[in-house]
Amino acid sequence: MSKVLIIGAGGVGNVVTRKCASVPEVFSDIMLASRTVEKCKKIAAGIGGDKIKTAKVDADNVDELVSLIEAFKPELVINVALPYQDLTIMEACLKTRTHYLDTANYEPKDEAKFEYKWQWAFHDRFKEAGITAVLGCGFDPGVTGVFTAYAAKHYFDEIHYLDIVDCNAGDHGKYFATNFNPEINIREITQNGKYWEDGKWIETRPLGIQKPIEYPGIGKKESYLLYHEELESLVKHFPTLKRARFWMTFGERYITALNVLQEVGMTSIKPVKFKGIDIVPLEFLKAVLPDPSSLGQGYKGQTSIGCQIRGVKDGKQRTYYVWNNCDHEKAFRDANAQAVSYTTGVPAMIGAMMMLTGKWQGAGVFNVEQFDPDPFMEKLPEYGLPWHEEVDKPLPVEKRQ
Repeated sequence: MSKVLIIGAGGVGNVVTRKCASVPEVFSDIMLASRTVEKCKKIAAGIGGDKIKTAKVDADNVDELVSLIEAFKPELVINVALPYQDLTIMEACLKTRTHYLDTANYEPKDEAKFEYKWQWAFHDRFKEAGITAVLGCGFDPGVTGVFTAYAAKHYFDEIHYLDIVDCNAGDHGKYFATNFNPEINIREITQNGKYWEDGKWIETRPLGIQKPIEYPGIGKKESYLLYHEELESLVKHFPTLKRARFWMTFGERYITALNVLQEVGMTSIKPVKFKGIDIVPLEFLKAVLPDPSSLGQGYKGQTSIGCQIRGVKDGKQRTYYVWNNCDHEKAFRDANAQAVSYTTGVPAMIGAMMMLTGKWQGAGVFNVEQFDPDPFMEKLPEYGLPWHEEVDKPLPVEKRQ
């Protein structure tokens, strides 16, 4: 039984907290902290039974984080705050010798740059301190890395081609709304695309490559090539990869609205003067868009996220497709959340469980695919994310780009 400190009280923080509270034999004492303590108290009240302690903390302030960690003395910090705050939280964990887990890699506030280099640079210090940091333990990144490791362990001698395919076929009834933090979401999809092929990164214009992909239980959906951070770690840890790509679906209405917002400058992260005050257009846009945590009620349809893999086993070509479909309405009934928050929060809880029960161990900084995938895969269906697989069934074969 272990104490855990969860930092961040948005849609994902709500799911992580609820899921941790459902496993008291592992998470015996839970604190939820955020800059806005009222959000923490609302989540705690929704869970009930005085199970959740709450606290106010500024995750940009290392000293404040250290004080909270020293006062509560958790064995593990689960970071579901903003990606800008990863490094301050990791510093606080180092100073207090506390294990760390997050769901998204660090990015600087003034530049939309998705790289692990800043966090990987902590490896030696975490190793010397004898503590573990697990990076990117949501769904993508997260489960997609575990899926790839599971495929490599059980079905392949060498993985050659990886396509991560992510579809949200849900409908929340809003004209334009993002399913997770609008600022992070829009920064991600308005950057140049990028994929790995033949030993190098190939850059594409934003949403410049698209194709229809068939998603199980959903059908064909137009999907766009993006750069996603797990590609960087998967290429590093599976060096036999000849090509690795990430695809995500967007509806026509979403793309139209996004294009208009870009054209008028509302997605910019560069400050502009307004009545003598510096404002960041994207931060203002975030303030007027619906809060992702408010989208759950009435959200219908499913998400489908998986890995399509080709490679070699015993000298023979083989294919493998592993995926999860998550229903928005079921997610809301289970955790008062829409499926995008749910599919991020559940894996974060399972990753924390892996660490606290000794299934995932090691001093230093790690990505999820570096650990044994089997115990994690075993827990996914138990906590609401059943997975499915197809072996040696044809996958789409394309001409080289």
